[in-house]
Amino acid sequence: MAPLSDLDVDISDVDAVAARRDEVLAAVREHAGRVAYNLARLQGGDYGQRSFSTERGEWTVKYEAGDLEYLRYKPQGGGETYVVSTQQPAEPEPLARALADYEAFVESYNDYVDSLDGMLDDVDDGFPPVESTDTVVDERDRIVGRVEEACNTMAGELQRYEGTEYGTYSARVASTRWELKWDLDGASYLRVGGSGGVYLVSQYGPPSAADIREYAPAFGGFVEAYNDHVADLELDLERIEL
Repeated sequence: MAPLSDLDVDISDVDAVAARRDEVLAAVREHAGRVAYNLARLQGGDYGQRSFSTERGEWTVKYEAGDLEYLRYKPQGGGETYVVSTQQPAEPEPLARALADYEAFVESYNDYVDSLDGMLDDVDDGFPPVESTDTVVDERDRIVGRVEEACNTMAGELQRYEGTEYGTYSARVASTRWELKWDLDGASYLRVGGSGGVYLVSQYGPPSAADIREYAPAFGGFVEAYNDHVADLELDLERIEL
């Protein structure tokens, strides 16, 4: 075998080919990126894709966060070429075949956009006025405020009697379980209907107006049950002889 120094064989320099491919891909990425950006605006989302057909094949534009993620070409004869992707660049030969159909892809995209022109012209934007919920919300907050005030008073009395930092008091009103949980800051919550019930008082927000309408009228019964509970405690103390 002859030493390498004696071999006089020309090796083709691929740098020029690779550089030209990178130059073309950069131009395609920039151009198709504008297509992706406009599709994202048109379809109303940051993520999605759309395909466009030509006589030679099908192009798919996929975008993410409004930017082009990939541009894929599927010729009618089969196979596929990722003209733009996050992976390695396409080989020159399939890339050249794909780009021969690129202009037709852009025309297909433009036809799609043109087909939407005037689509919204007949849409009536004379919508009826939107009613305010201020009156309902104000009344709900007023009632919830009264309930929470009473719950805080009961919580304070229970905390004094029990001598602990937190606890619960529960009672049944018309066969429905009511539970008041309290701590040093007052009422933590007032729940109606067990563990899956409705919170009339909560640290996470007010109940709905419908829940207030259903349960607030029965709150007086819960207060009466609490008062009876306190009366029983006083009676028990009176029975103690010193």
